[in-house]
Amino acid sequence: MKPIIVFDDVSFSYKINENSSVDVLKNVSFSIFPGEYVAIIGHNGSGKSTLSKHFNGLLTPASGDVWVQGYNTKDESKKLAIRKGVGMVFQHPDNQIVATIVEEDVAFGLENTGVPRAEMKQRIDEALEVVKMSEFRKRPPHHLSGGQKQRVAIAGVLAMKPDCIVFDESTSMLDTFGRNEVLQAIRQLNKMGMTIITVTHRMSEAAEADRIIVVEDGKIVMDGKPRDIFKHKQVLMDLQLDVPAVNQMAEKVHQQIPSFSNELIQEDELIKEVKRVSQARSREMV
Repeated sequence: MKPIIVFDDVSFSYKINENSSVDVLKNVSFSIFPGEYVAIIGHNGSGKSTLSKHFNGLLTPASGDVWVQGYNTKDESKKLAIRKGVGMVFQHPDNQIVATIVEEDVAFGLENTGVPRAEMKQRIDEALEVVKMSEFRKRPPHHLSGGQKQRVAIAGVLAMKPDCIVFDESTSMLDTFGRNEVLQAIRQLNKMGMTIITVTHRMSEAAEADRIIVVEDGKIVMDGKPRDIFKHKQVLMDLQLDVPAVNQMAEKVHQQIPSFSNELIQEDELIKEVKRVSQARSREMV
């Protein structure tokens, strides 16, 4: 299987003034494959958000190359094709919502790229259905909750039919309910075959991914399955990161009940393990 995105020895610097700059990405190389669900984590200032802006050419490398579906992001003539292939959902939904009615906002990108009316309506319907916002299509976005606004932003990107969506701290400004709404939409998109990249500081969200990339000082320091990444608790602590609350809880229970797994990272795993251990202890008492 060919990768959908390739970072090849990418470095990037922000210019401070004419005489100085700060290095943010340093010789970064990795690939993202179709259908993957990848979480990128790192403490504030690690370079993860700068990394995310390279996925669809919002930023281009100072050295090295980023390839998106075979296109080099440095090629200005391919920027539209690249951004059709990789959509972005950002931290503040209000910054992405431009229309006064939900369905008009979802249509915005389609109108700008000349999608025919009949196809446009179908795409809007499909996108709103996927994020479960169809009943709000005639509502003004400013009447919606934060989670609902973010789902409208997702629908606007989804209507463009990208192969990959990058979520850059897209739940960080939401309450628990709104965050769960967005995560449910992300899960659904990935089940449909969409490639998902999420940049997050929430370990519980990263735990849902197929793969985690850990960024520190502009470099990739860990890359693997969530369960393998979260085994390295001390390494993560040294990187100013943590493990999911579920894993912390499981570890505490494991210390009291050794048969209780201390490798759990998701809530549904915790619930199943509680049931398993409870049933086993009940049988022992019979």
